[in-house]
Amino acid sequence: MKLSDYVVDFLAKQGIRHNFLVSGGAVIHIVDSTSKHPSMEYICGQHEEHSAAAADMYARVTRKLGLVSTTSGPGATNIVTSICNAWFDSIPMICLTGQVSRFRIKKRKQLRQKGFQETDIVSIFKSITKYAKLILDPASIRYELEKALHLATEGRPGPVLLDIPDDLQRVEINPEELKGYTPQKKKRVLPLEDTKQLFQMIAQAKRPILILGAGVQSANAAEEALSFAEYFKIPVVTTWGGADAIPHSHELNMGCIGVCGPRGGNFGVQFSDLVIALGTRLSPMVTGGKQNLFAPLSKKVMVDVDMEELNKFDASTFLIDLPILAHLKDFFAACSHVYTHYSDSCSSWRNCIQSWRKRYPIYTPDLEKHQGRIHPHVFVKKISDLAQEGAILIGDTGANISWTMQAFETKKGQRIFSAWNHTPMGYSLPASVGASLASEQEIICFIGDGGLMMCLQELGTIRRHNLPVKIFIFDNKGHGIQKQTIDTWLHSHYAAVDQSTGLYFPNYQQIARAFEIPFYQLQTHEDLSTLHEIWNQKGPFICNVEIIEQQKIVPMLKFGSGIEDLDPKIPKEELQMIANEALQVELAPA
Repeated sequence: MKLSDYVVDFLAKQGIRHNFLVSGGAVIHIVDSTSKHPSMEYICGQHEEHSAAAADMYARVTRKLGLVSTTSGPGATNIVTSICNAWFDSIPMICLTGQVSRFRIKKRKQLRQKGFQETDIVSIFKSITKYAKLILDPASIRYELEKALHLATEGRPGPVLLDIPDDLQRVEINPEELKGYTPQKKKRVLPLEDTKQLFQMIAQAKRPILILGAGVQSANAAEEALSFAEYFKIPVVTTWGGADAIPHSHELNMGCIGVCGPRGGNFGVQFSDLVIALGTRLSPMVTGGKQNLFAPLSKKVMVDVDMEELNKFDASTFLIDLPILAHLKDFFAACSHVYTHYSDSCSSWRNCIQSWRKRYPIYTPDLEKHQGRIHPHVFVKKISDLAQEGAILIGDTGANISWTMQAFETKKGQRIFSAWNHTPMGYSLPASVGASLASEQEIICFIGDGGLMMCLQELGTIRRHNLPVKIFIFDNKGHGIQKQTIDTWLHSHYAAVDQSTGLYFPNYQQIARAFEIPFYQLQTHEDLSTLHEIWNQKGPFICNVEIIEQQKIVPMLKFGSGIEDLDPKIPKEELQMIANEALQVELAPA
């Protein structure tokens, strides 16, 4: 059979049903083989970066491999941004890049280029993939496919790339003669001793807190994480990526934490005496710019499958008192061997954090009294009320994802996705393509007016396949988070952030008409009453939400403070009172 037919059939047998691609001269055989395969469909993106973003989201939603295919040279280099998204967020993807024919590939590194559109793709992608390989021998194709797929999903997941020359794709091979790849067997070792030590630390703690990150869901361990929290009755806070691991209404859920708050959860971390981090790498977006101020009163436990994440901390940041190297599934399996009877000693501490959450809410009904353009927290709260259980929300970046994570209240089974650690503008719309093809659940896309200008063309992909994506534009007439940063550091001397300083924004109603997608406009809080009617629209729609132009992300950390001391700052006396309330928990009976 033709080698490209073998490749597509091999991937189809892994459960991959969609190949996200932009065609090109060096990948036409992969495209042709996809078009002829009975159980795989190709999805034409309008840009390679966006095809890769769709494949990334396909993997996030299905928890299977995502597949993107591009041609050589510019087609392959265009996916770098989206592969970075998958690399930093630990998303298993396979990238097939067409390369120029083997006789056109340069023999010496010093030569810049031999073949037309020849690019050393492997060198470019080595630092952002778990495995990148230029295949020159057709007899190695099975070995390389099996190796790549194993590495993509083994341990900490991530993207892999196979660069396949054009002439190699059309070589005839005998599948029966192909050599396979046999991975080295790793003995599964449960971290029993570490887990016993952790249980002892919990028993001694008066103010423990559990942080759940995106890794909880990607490890398919949300149910076990919730059982762990419920066993000890430990209050739970989440990173943005872990917000969907526990419903908002759960009695243990104390909300998100990080540089954008909310304050209640941040207080819980900062005044705790034991932090247990599961599925989070404890990035500066969670712990604060000056990481040595993170949870200063606390012993810290971190469970991670990647030793490098456990070893990255030092005296300049903070030290991990108990690092546990384990896959979360193995960690929870070890817990099941240690669980016995545990008496709840956290009730006073939980009540304390809950009182802070009520004292410092993000959303209040008073916000709805604002006259003029729409307050983002009011809008997000309305969408939160409308979204069904099981709905998939995909946020973009900047202010819109910040407001979303501050005000959205997750229901059971809902998922919230974004490119959490790389956060390129324009991610959420093409990612919604992948989500819609991966799931029949409700798909909600939030994107800023600036982000939409990065990916307008993917409205064509949504229209072509009539994907029922609910697209909401946070229209604040510019790049809001950059304005806020300029306010802080450059005395509000704006440049390249809105139409008056260099940007351009079109009439989105006319854009929607060009793509034959229904369009709606929301300008005031009174207009939000029509959301329910808009929500029931079948097929895709675009809804432009006119957000207060000068609305800032509040609260938000300025560099130099701990995450308990967000701006706008509360009085020092009030902050000291909160600290005293936390310390009083010491006196609570076990």
